Amino acid sequence: MNSGSGCRPVIGSPISRLGAILTAALLLTGAARAAETMPTVDLTMTVENGVPTCAPAELRLPADTDVSIKVQNRSTSQFVLTAPQIFENKNVLHHDGDVVHVASNEGYTVKQNGKGEIRVRTIGAGQYPFGCTSVNDKSKPFRGTLTLTPAAR
Repeated sequence: MNSGSGCRPVIGSPISRLGAILTAALLLTGAARAAETMPTVDLTMTVENGVPTCAPAELRLPADTDVSIKVQNRSTSQFVLTAPQIFENKNVLHHDGDVVHVASNEGYTVKQNGKGEIRVRTIGAGQYPFGCTSVNDKSKPFRGTLTLTPAAR
């Protein structure tokens, strides 16, 4: 039926395509702003004297918050990054780069000499262990502390 205006956008018309482009640009801009305000922590993985190490040894993030973990593996060994509940599917928002979600649902494999980003929803406030384990020597896992502080309201 006719709305009475006599003008209807034609799918595929230049105006329709322009509207789609502007909508996509606005959505991307909003996503970029959300990523800019998301708390971020950088984690570097290395092997020193045959022992896997992650720095910093203590990660501090707000609890019950969307966060970004930027990982960089500076070794020729793959690492598995683990933390209780954090990497369960229900808490994972996004991952990008040289990271792969492990089948156990407990962590991420970071490829050798790789880097990437893992966005997750943190769990309740408290101190939790996190681990970095070289897949070449699982007998020497690195253990760090993940401190989740109450989120500012």
